[in-house]
Amino acid sequence: MDFSSISFLDPALWGKLLEIIALNIVLSGDNAVVIALACRALSPEQRSKGIALGAGVAVVLRVIFTVLIASLLNTPFLHIIGAVLLVWIAVKLIIEDGESDEDSITASSKLWKAVQTVAIADIVMSLDNVLAIAAVAKDSIPLLVAGLVISIPLIVLGASLITSLLTRFPILVWAGAALLGWVAGEMFDTDPWLVARFGAETVHRFEYPAALIGALLVVGLGYLLKHRRPDPAL
Repeated sequence: MDFSSISFLDPALWGKLLEIIALNIVLSGDNAVVIALACRALSPEQRSKGIALGAGVAVVLRVIFTVLIASLLNTPFLHIIGAVLLVWIAVKLIIEDGESDEDSITASSKLWKAVQTVAIADIVMSLDNVLAIAAVAKDSIPLLVAGLVISIPLIVLGASLITSLLTRFPILVWAGAALLGWVAGEMFDTDPWLVARFGAETVHRFEYPAALIGALLVVGLGYLLKHRRPDPAL
């Protein structure tokens, strides 16, 4: 759809735009968690920059994947691979919680590492979100891009609020990681290979158990690996 075909006086256009924005806000809740978790250890000066960059990366990747990846979501094992990557990211966030090594990691490398974590997580988590947004935008790429770009400040705000809470209540890091594990479990359960092998109805029955197992797996692995690591203060 080209820009010349867009009528800005069309109520349907604004309705779809609002629908995309609202849908993206809901689907970006996990992104805000990832951004907040990844940026919590940055210095105050770097944190705001990391949140802004992370939110920008999240939205840009959402646009790209909504446009390009929808046709790949029926590929067998893609959701399984994504779930494994998401579990790895969540466990890594738990293990690194509270660590600070200023001598070996500069502020700029910390910032890049945080943005890189956000990018990897968003690539994985976008797999289940792109079809919903694409279904609203249909063939209107300008409408899709506009709705997602407008959502940037909303994602930044959500990440900023969550970051403040993580700073005050470190236990929430574990809750955030568990949420990522929950998403990983849901993603694993929706893999096309499993649906084809066992049937959609059977797979759907295990959606919540799989999500719960994913959350427990992240917390359990995070606890074991974190307590097996040598104390850096010793």
